[in-house]
Amino acid sequence: MQRTLRTPVEFSGVALHSGETIAARVLPAPPGSGIEFVRTDLPDAPPIPAHISYRSAKERRTRLQRGPAQVDTVEHLLAATSGLQIDNLTVELSGQELPGMDGSSQPFVELFKRAGIVEQKHPARLFQLQQPVFVREGGATLVALPLDEPVLRLQYVATFDEASQAGGGGGGSMVVDLSPTAFESQIASARTFCLASEVEALKALGLGKGATRENTVVVGDGETVLRMDHEPVRHKILDLIGDLALLGADLGAHVIATRSGHALNAELVRQLHDLMQAEESGGLVARESGLDVREILRMLPHRYPFLLLDRVIEIDGFQRAVAIKNVTINEPYFQGHFPDAPLMPGVLQLEAMAQLAGVLLLRKMENTGKLAVLWAIDKVKLRAPVEPGDQLRIEVETQRMKGQFGQVKGVGTVAGKTVCEAILTFTMVEV
Repeated sequence: MQRTLRTPVEFSGVALHSGETIAARVLPAPPGSGIEFVRTDLPDAPPIPAHISYRSAKERRTRLQRGPAQVDTVEHLLAATSGLQIDNLTVELSGQELPGMDGSSQPFVELFKRAGIVEQKHPARLFQLQQPVFVREGGATLVALPLDEPVLRLQYVATFDEASQAGGGGGGSMVVDLSPTAFESQIASARTFCLASEVEALKALGLGKGATRENTVVVGDGETVLRMDHEPVRHKILDLIGDLALLGADLGAHVIATRSGHALNAELVRQLHDLMQAEESGGLVARESGLDVREILRMLPHRYPFLLLDRVIEIDGFQRAVAIKNVTINEPYFQGHFPDAPLMPGVLQLEAMAQLAGVLLLRKMENTGKLAVLWAIDKVKLRAPVEPGDQLRIEVETQRMKGQFGQVKGVGTVAGKTVCEAILTFTMVEV
């Protein structure tokens, strides 16, 4: 079952890279919400989901970005949520970077346990890997292998020189099956680290302004006192756990990492996410929040030949929804729309997008019994043809909801390639 906190928690501290003092508040969230970050210092900034689609490249940390809003160094908090099996939270921040605390996940673990962790009446989302996935960058590699059990097994092989200097007799290899107990006892208290030879270069780049001897292990300076054997290797596993949280689902797999960092971790998550999407689209993975066509008919007034959704794969709260339209030669519009070279009209792609947006908006209790009427379409782009035999995957995301008005961003893809996108604005009308 999904889990969240019983009560909110508040904390503050200095950010590891910016050196700014940041105040944070972590709130319980409804089932299906996931982990979201909110910049309280930016008026009207949209929440930023902890999802791979919002990751933005940044050196030595994991950054999430949505529009102008950014949050940095989210990996230590996300490792704690994954390690403790917490699925739904809203994290409010007074600035761009999370407080560094002691450089590990342990302070978050203690805060969350003090607040209490409660079970919610919805099953947790699980992606059980069925085929190997491999990514490489230079001398760094990541391999994800199928397992017969719904467990995330993490193995870090540290062949880099700094690990052999970091205590524990060299070698720097570790395996852990992720569970709350294993995370707390073996991973959570491992602090972030850097090499002594990197310190001046990092300062020159404006990084590590909040780093101290207490929150950062400096390997190779002769003064480092480790909390445990192989602390840097354990922290590498901690970072990997935090980055894998961006999949948006629990992962059942054996992940073997060699010298990987945040960028390569993200590439693995992207490939896993693409696999998960393909299985969802093909019906191999079913979500409790999905809707079959009969349930869609109960929500929307549309009927043949104008109902353009075959199945809703999933709905995440009131924020996001994903649906499938199977395009066949039997569609009535193909008889007259370029019959010798049949193409799905772009306006109907947008109509399918609008229908899914209607499903998402009509789920809110205050919209019960209303119609979602489309009254503006902006930033429309039709990027590629949609032909008979294609499966159109439509994803909509709420951008703004205020009173009777809602704004939604929609994207349509075929085989992973974007074919259409638009911003749709609706007003909710009494029937």
